[in-house]
Amino acid sequence: MGHSILYLHLLVSSFLIFTLLLNAVHASKKCYIVYLGAHSHGPTPSSVDLETATHSHYDFLGSILGSHEKAKEAIIYSYNKHINGFAAELEEEEAADIAKNPNVISVFLSKVHKLHTTRSWEFLGLQRNGRNTAWQRGRFGENTIIGNIDTGVWPESKSFADNGIGPVPAKWRGGNVCQINKLRGSNKVPCNRKLIGARFFNKAYEAFNGQLPASQQTARDFVGHGTHTLSTAGGNFVPEASVFGVGNGTAKGGSPRARVAAYKACWSLTDAASCFGADVLAAIDQAIDDGVDVISVSVGGRTSPRAEEIFTDEVSIGAFHALVKNILVVASAGNLGPTPGTVINVAPWLFTIAASTLDRDFSSTLTFGNNQQITGASLFVNIPPNQSFSLILATDAKFANVSNRDAQFCRAGTLDPRKVSGKIVQCIRDGKIKSVAEGQEALSAGAKGVILGNQEQNGDTLLAEPHVLSTVNYHQQHQKTTPSSFDITATDDPINSNTTLRMSPARTLLGRKPAPVMASFSSRGPNPIQPSILKPDVTAPGVNILAAYSLFASASNLLTDTRRGFKFNVLQGTSMSCPHVAGIAGLIKTLHPDWSPAAIKSAIMTTGLFSLWINI
Repeated sequence: MGHSILYLHLLVSSFLIFTLLLNAVHASKKCYIVYLGAHSHGPTPSSVDLETATHSHYDFLGSILGSHEKAKEAIIYSYNKHINGFAAELEEEEAADIAKNPNVISVFLSKVHKLHTTRSWEFLGLQRNGRNTAWQRGRFGENTIIGNIDTGVWPESKSFADNGIGPVPAKWRGGNVCQINKLRGSNKVPCNRKLIGARFFNKAYEAFNGQLPASQQTARDFVGHGTHTLSTAGGNFVPEASVFGVGNGTAKGGSPRARVAAYKACWSLTDAASCFGADVLAAIDQAIDDGVDVISVSVGGRTSPRAEEIFTDEVSIGAFHALVKNILVVASAGNLGPTPGTVINVAPWLFTIAASTLDRDFSSTLTFGNNQQITGASLFVNIPPNQSFSLILATDAKFANVSNRDAQFCRAGTLDPRKVSGKIVQCIRDGKIKSVAEGQEALSAGAKGVILGNQEQNGDTLLAEPHVLSTVNYHQQHQKTTPSSFDITATDDPINSNTTLRMSPARTLLGRKPAPVMASFSSRGPNPIQPSILKPDVTAPGVNILAAYSLFASASNLLTDTRRGFKFNVLQGTSMSCPHVAGIAGLIKTLHPDWSPAAIKSAIMTTGLFSLWINI
């Protein structure tokens, strides 16, 4: 165990050093994807078929660049399995010449996509008394194979242990490929009969950022996002799951007896992962070839609000070819809400998932000097509950040369330690789904805690996040943010710089009403590309979701956060709601293995409830 911890510290150190040294590679050439449609070979291509397809790509590009050798040097991916096309580093003029060819469907830049539990399944009704539950009828997703395209996997998590699981299904065509390095001092093989495959795809990422160090050339998850989403879809039953002592219960995925495979196409050397489109497309092509039943992809982006987007979007193209092979692709709707028309992943063959709340809150009560109380969301409070601290508004705690707009969001370098030290700071929540950087700024200035007020656009969606210091996210009905001045105006507001404040310890509350409620950050319809096709398709839990996590990643995912070794964590977003539906799709696939993706999608959409808990 000591060796493993030492190895983790060494990994963290090398990771941070490399981050400081890495410089982006700037060149006139950029990564383009050339999409040619479908292959002429059959559904199970031979090695000869694959080689022939790749050589056809070299020949095609060679006719543009002048030689087979130049084409081979330019191509970083040959999509030779089920998707016909290639990704290559090209000049803009070369890409334009290729687009003129009548055999080419589309040529487009490889985009940079962004990454968009113990209670969810009880809330959704899968876990209840009796023999006729969806879990039991679907045999807990037994032998369905769920592929997850994300930041990889932490294979040592109990969510992916194979105790009591039989042989790998014969339909799995991925062999024994497990591109994960062992932890130092461990003889355990990372993959097993539960986690049956793991691959990584980083050629497009490296073409832009430069080569990753050898320690990063692995499908191991250093971010936590991929482990979280994969365990939500198909993780085992794991008792005593909690984070910071709250949310205690049994973690499990939607299809807890499913087999899972990790496809790492999203990479991070900062506190946010990026997924390069050419890597994502390669991952989907491989997942199709490996024989997965369901693909969960919590990434996406927007190129333009035109119908052509479905032919120039990597997730859309990959999902279409998966559909042809009878594989359902479940995708996140995006975190750009509540603005209308912001939904992404809108191709009609995609199953697009929005995010909503559970009936569980992680909460803390704020008690002000006048004894007025406000209850908010919190995951982490470690200050004495009976001790009062002076409260200061961020706008009163700023340096003299800092604007009120920057100060109220507690942006980096805005807070004056002489004014903040030993106090609780009131900031306004800046991000839609992540505000941990505000807590870091307050901590750096010597604060004891933070209270985060919602902007009007955040509504009453309260997020319990793994902040670096005691933090409570609150919402007051009378609080408004004026867009023009970004100043806070309030009536009879107890929150001011002339009061004191106590925070109660974070606790778990169940049976909260109303629920579900659409999360403020969840991207909204209407479908901006094809308004006649409703998107998102359904919503699922995506707020304050507890699931497995990477032991390498910091709790807050900030590089400055030294807290590591978390087996579970709480995350937000349509990234979290997407694998919920992938897990449910796995149950249906086990119960009805002959059903098409359209049939599975229809079954979920037509049996979904308008609401589960309402105030009556």
